[in-house]
Amino acid sequence: MNQLCEQFGRILNGKSKVSQGVCSVSFHRKIKATVQGKPSQSVVPVGISFEALDQNGNALNLAEIAILQEEIPAFMHSIVQQGLIVSALHNHWIFMDPLILYIHIQSVEPPLLFAQKMARALQALKSYPVPE
Repeated sequence: MNQLCEQFGRILNGKSKVSQGVCSVSFHRKIKATVQGKPSQSVVPVGISFEALDQNGNALNLAEIAILQEEIPAFMHSIVQQGLIVSALHNHWIFMDPLILYIHIQSVEPPLLFAQKMARALQALKSYPVPE
């Protein structure tokens, strides 16, 4: 699991970690955002993970990405074209500037394939997320 998780992180250009059977890679977006007029870095996360790896090499793959409104069409097109499921697109905070939404993505497939698909989709953003 540790070696697979390290490969997962490398594909995504991030640092991976394993905790309680979940491999995750955390990033943040370089977006200057305010909530109620106050600056916040915690409102622009990107998390990509996999868990429940089975004997066939398939895992539950999940992602949540802070996304600017104008990035949604190209990013969502990339996700859907690659056969991934968009399970939600919503806001978290009100009185935010700029408007940031959160897109949730999921699949059951080999985690390295999911990481490759996500790395391609992240290229559709104005800026690639920064590792934490």
